[in-house]
Amino acid sequence: MATTIKGVYRQRHPEASKFYQIIEKNFEEFIRIYPERFESRYGYYRPVVTEVIYKYLDCGDLSRGFARIRCGDCGHEFLLAHSCKCRYFCPSCHQKRIIQLGEHLGEEVLEEVPHRQIVFCIPKMLRIYFRNDRKLLGKLSQCAYRTLLKLYQAALDRKDVVPGVVISIQTFGDLMNIHPHLHAMVSDGCFDSEMAFYALPSIPSRKIEEVFSCEVFRLLLDEGKITEEIVRKIRGWRHSGFSVHQEVRIDGQDRDGLEGLVQYIGRAPLSEKKMVVSEDGKSIIYHSKMNSGRKRNFEVFDPLEWLAAITAHVPNKGEHMIRYYGYYSNKSRGLRKKRGGDKHSAAKPQPNGTT
Repeated sequence: MATTIKGVYRQRHPEASKFYQIIEKNFEEFIRIYPERFESRYGYYRPVVTEVIYKYLDCGDLSRGFARIRCGDCGHEFLLAHSCKCRYFCPSCHQKRIIQLGEHLGEEVLEEVPHRQIVFCIPKMLRIYFRNDRKLLGKLSQCAYRTLLKLYQAALDRKDVVPGVVISIQTFGDLMNIHPHLHAMVSDGCFDSEMAFYALPSIPSRKIEEVFSCEVFRLLLDEGKITEEIVRKIRGWRHSGFSVHQEVRIDGQDRDGLEGLVQYIGRAPLSEKKMVVSEDGKSIIYHSKMNSGRKRNFEVFDPLEWLAAITAHVPNKGEHMIRYYGYYSNKSRGLRKKRGGDKHSAAKPQPNGTT
């Protein structure tokens, strides 16, 4: 048996995985029956799905193209197959993206100040609008940022400060169900124009939820998706379906914690480790943590149902699933760079807002 040597390149063989085999065997049938069987549940079939699937099936296949890599010192050579670079679908390519995202946030975006993860969820009754019109997902993230900006400025009683916010848009639940929600990585305070940081006490989740629900209702009313009657109906429920969770807080010096949080908020909808495929390939059991709504920690799919579930979360071309706001926006970072401001020079806590 050959000894595994650390650092030696080993070619991937995606075609050997159950994930690959199920897609290759069932995808053409899936396209054929989609309108009849899945359109009512997942919306119209999107051409981007076909493009992503075929790219994935060619990913890591040397016959589809490769680069020849040669060591300048020892002369050793190997072939590196081209990758598909598909987001939120290919397990290998998306994981590489997440690693790169973590490096980018750590080196170019996040200041060395405390950060908090805030998760924004919307009622089940409203999720269909975001499923059928994915452009609303970006507007949903704007609702979350406006909520944070209003509350953070009010808490500091200043209009000239902004938080640093990175928002990851997720469309999936633990069992790959349709569940549009947001994971926000937020500085636990605000920055002023001089790059000084002002920490602030935790804002109650209930207050964030109230402001966020108002923003979402205003968005859907302006878009003509809902009526005032629907707003009154949801507001009349004992539990509106809106929820905000903000228990995770990470110190600015905890780079490992921040990296782990980035990997979590940017993760793909599906994990191969959670899949169990029957021997005949006719059923797939997907395991996750206990789902309070379904009262179980697994979902059983046939191959076509499984394809419908995972492809529903493929982003459209040009659709940004990671968005930057406030002090972390592309514009703000660009202006600071022009002024010659160092990324970490902003982490200067002020006496009236230190933690």
